[in-house]
Amino acid sequence: MAFIDEAKFFVKGGDGGNGCVSFRREKFVPKGGPDGGDGGAGGNVIIEAAKQLSSLIDFRYRSHFLAERGAHGMGKNKHGRNGADLVILVPLGSQVKDNETDEVIADLVTDGQNIVVAEGGKGGHGNTHFASSTNRTPRFAGRGKPGEERWLRIELKILADVGLIGLPNAGKSTLLSKLSAARPKIASYPFTTLEPHLGVMKFEHHPPHIIADIPGLIEGAHAGAGLGHKFLKHIERTKVLLHVIDASKSIEDIIADKKTIEEEIGKFNETLLKRRKVFVLNKIDLLDNEKQLKKRKSLFAEKGISVLAISALTGSGIEALQRYMAEILEEGFDE
Repeated sequence: MAFIDEAKFFVKGGDGGNGCVSFRREKFVPKGGPDGGDGGAGGNVIIEAAKQLSSLIDFRYRSHFLAERGAHGMGKNKHGRNGADLVILVPLGSQVKDNETDEVIADLVTDGQNIVVAEGGKGGHGNTHFASSTNRTPRFAGRGKPGEERWLRIELKILADVGLIGLPNAGKSTLLSKLSAARPKIASYPFTTLEPHLGVMKFEHHPPHIIADIPGLIEGAHAGAGLGHKFLKHIERTKVLLHVIDASKSIEDIIADKKTIEEEIGKFNETLLKRRKVFVLNKIDLLDNEKQLKKRKSLFAEKGISVLAISALTGSGIEALQRYMAEILEEGFDE
């Protein structure tokens, strides 16, 4: 199933029903007065967050959402039925914006949270409302009001505790498969991951946490290069960033890779630079000896940054990383 995280769509509340023009016509009731009922109100269009959804795939097949209109009023003071509300279900983390002004209308992050995005029109009054001492037989009634309509845009920003970041082929997908039961596509060429993948990290003595593998970033990602601009937004809600670095590269390339990722993240959203980060040197199974690993660790130690060494392929260091992540997630996320 395709992963859809953006969509533009049209919503319209139901039109209100018209009021009725009617007069009492009963035996033994001479000169019966007006008895036209009111029209029913149109239904509202409501957007509601639902935890069972993970993508905006439904918007690929439907772009117009119209609530039911109200029924017209009838004689004998019978009011028209109100139109049914139309509820659009979206995943947690969906941000709804006005397409023209870009104003954020709602940020839906909890299950069941909802908002009315297009109100239905009010029903028109029947002719009973227009009777007066000077006009006892009004031959007109109110028309129903049209429902509110607008174009909206919705963006999905994944809700995850941990975000896996790094350059293409750093081994994030393999690491995700080791830390959770997720089974993302894994191959030896760049951009294997073309969409975010979610997994659940389970700990023996700690509550489970959601981890997301964000597609590989490259230089210029903040401006739309590669896949980064499309998916950088998904790390905005993560509480911890797990920065995966390919340890099999040269010292110079490792320094450059770390700088590239941090620059792209900072250019996209400066506040992400203050987010709690865990650095991981992956692919240590490709190093020739322990001395090479010590050199790579020293790059971080010199700057007071702790780093863990692992091989997602062989599983070396994975248990230590899991214990470390459990401790961090248990601590909280205060800056």
